Amino acid sequence: MPSPVTLKQLKLFESVARLGSYTRAAEEAHLTQPAVSIQLKHLDETLSMPLFEKVGRTFFLTEAGELLLRHARIIIEGFETLEAEIDELKGIRRGRLRISVVTTVNTFAPDLLLTFQQRYPEISIILDVANHKVLLKRLLDNDVDLVIMGRPPETLDLEIHAFLENPLVIVAHPKHRLALRKNLEPSALVEDTFIMREPGSGTRSAMERFFAEKNLNFITSMEVSGAGALKQSVQAGLGLGLMSRDAVRMELDAGLVVELDVKGLPIQRHWYLVHHKGKRLSPPAQAFKEFVLGEASVMLREKRS
Repeated sequence: MPSPVTLKQLKLFESVARLGSYTRAAEEAHLTQPAVSIQLKHLDETLSMPLFEKVGRTFFLTEAGELLLRHARIIIEGFETLEAEIDELKGIRRGRLRISVVTTVNTFAPDLLLTFQQRYPEISIILDVANHKVLLKRLLDNDVDLVIMGRPPETLDLEIHAFLENPLVIVAHPKHRLALRKNLEPSALVEDTFIMREPGSGTRSAMERFFAEKNLNFITSMEVSGAGALKQSVQAGLGLGLMSRDAVRMELDAGLVVELDVKGLPIQRHWYLVHHKGKRLSPPAQAFKEFVLGEASVMLREKRS
């Protein structure tokens, strides 16, 4: 007779489904890859149905796997909430904190997390870095506790807190023909080529809106994934790029790129801390929320100056 499903098996199954890899799930759980495989094999046998199918090196959930994943996440979250509430009764702030940030936030997220973890060393942090589109899916699937992003959609039922300015600027190679010009009209840029972020990026959407509002078209030379690739492309002189000033601050200070002085720029935006409206935050998530909306915003502003 098959043994009953265990919480450990559900957690490993959820990790493999989320990460798409037995090896990465094993690393996250501090286990060996064979140990994970054995646990999921037992889970298959208990349910008498395969949960994954493998095509090449990629794992895909079967229909039974999709069904189990939905229930597994509810069960896991319930146990984590129970543990957190018990710890809170004991006056202990520990547990797991799941955070997703857009790629640009990763330029200052380590400072936030380092300070927070120094204060709460018993809280385990899982950080996921993704573009705007993927991050929204994480929110909708309830895969994360909190999200840091720019310009959250107004159509979703979210609780949104602005905590830091996020100006968007156009950057260029230091020897670009417009590098030393002041008070440029946006129309002066249409002769140049732009490097675009991937579809789903918030900065790409902001750039498209900026030119559309002025009835201008722009030329694109290439599309890159991530803020790092965009910075490197601009440094190489491959074109102009619209970026968060936070993402390119070090390169600006080092003179590797320059910020163009364009009318209507910077685009004034903010960074937001976001979670589902009505979601009951665990004590670790609540502690991080209070930290970000309180002293962290002051700390980051001081570091910019």
